[in-house]
Amino acid sequence: MKIKSDDFRVREGKDVNLKKWPTRVKPYYKSEKQLKKILRDRVEEMSDLQSLLYASNQYAVLLIFQALDAAGKDGAIKHVMSGVNPQGCQVFSFKHPSAEELDHDFLWRTTRSLPERGRIGIFNRSYYEEVLIVRVHPELLRAEGVSNGAVGDKIWQERYRSIRDLEAHLHRNGIRIVKFFLHLSKEEQRKRFLARIDEPDKNWKFSRADIEERKLWKDYMKAYEACLGDTSTGHSPWYVVPADDKKNTRMIISQIILDTMRGLKLEYPKLSAEHLKELRTIRKLLAK
Repeated sequence: MKIKSDDFRVREGKDVNLKKWPTRVKPYYKSEKQLKKILRDRVEEMSDLQSLLYASNQYAVLLIFQALDAAGKDGAIKHVMSGVNPQGCQVFSFKHPSAEELDHDFLWRTTRSLPERGRIGIFNRSYYEEVLIVRVHPELLRAEGVSNGAVGDKIWQERYRSIRDLEAHLHRNGIRIVKFFLHLSKEEQRKRFLARIDEPDKNWKFSRADIEERKLWKDYMKAYEACLGDTSTGHSPWYVVPADDKKNTRMIISQIILDTMRGLKLEYPKLSAEHLKELRTIRKLLAK
C-alpha cells in the first residue's frame, strides 16, 4: 500500500481536532523482511539526495519533531536517518532552557542551531515547546520575564505569529521546513511507560515527572490542536503521524522526507566550458 504524504498533512488555516486524527493506521508493510528492505532503500535514496543537497548548496532542510513522552521521537530519528552522512546531518535536542537562553527572546536558542545550506538539520523538540509545554505550564513564563498580566490568549497568538514570520523568512532564504507531530494514544503511552518500568534497560527513561505530565493530557491535546492549526502553512507544513505502531511511524516519516527532498529538484552544479576543459587537461597529466 502506497503512502500518501498529504493524508497526514495539516491544511493551512484549518482547525485541528486530534480526536479525528488516527494514532494507528493499517500497516504499510506485509512482513518484517519487506519493512527492512523498504527502509533500507529509502535511507539509501535519502543519502543520495543529501549528497545532492550538499553539492547544489542552494537549500537546507529542517526537520522538527514534537510529541508527548514515549511517542518514539528518538527511535524515529535514529532509524530514518541512520544512513545519512553524519557530516551533512545535525541533530539538536532542546530541553530546559539555560539562564542565558531565558534572557533572550523565545526563538533565540533554536535559531542559533539552524542548518547551513547543503545540510539537514533535525530539531528533537524545538521553539514549539514555547507554545506547548509553556502554554500548559504558564508559570514558566515568569522565568522569561513575562508578567502575570500578560498571560492570556494574546501572548500565544503573538507567538504563533512570530513563528509563522520566522518560518516564512527561513523559507525565502532556502530552508525547507517539515514538522512532525507523533500522535500517540493515551493507552499506548501507558503501555510504553509500563515497559520502561518493567525492563531494566529502559528504567533510566522514566521518572515520576512523566506521570505528573500525563495527568495534563487534555491540556496538552488542546495546546497541540491550537498550535498545529495556527502554524501549519503551505511552505512549512505540520504532519500528524500515527505513532502507536513505531514501525509504521518510521515508514510514514521516511516517505514524507523523501517527497520533500525530491520536490527540491536537486541537481549537481553545471560546470562551465572553461572548467571542463581544465579537467580534461588535468586528466591527461594524471594519465601519463
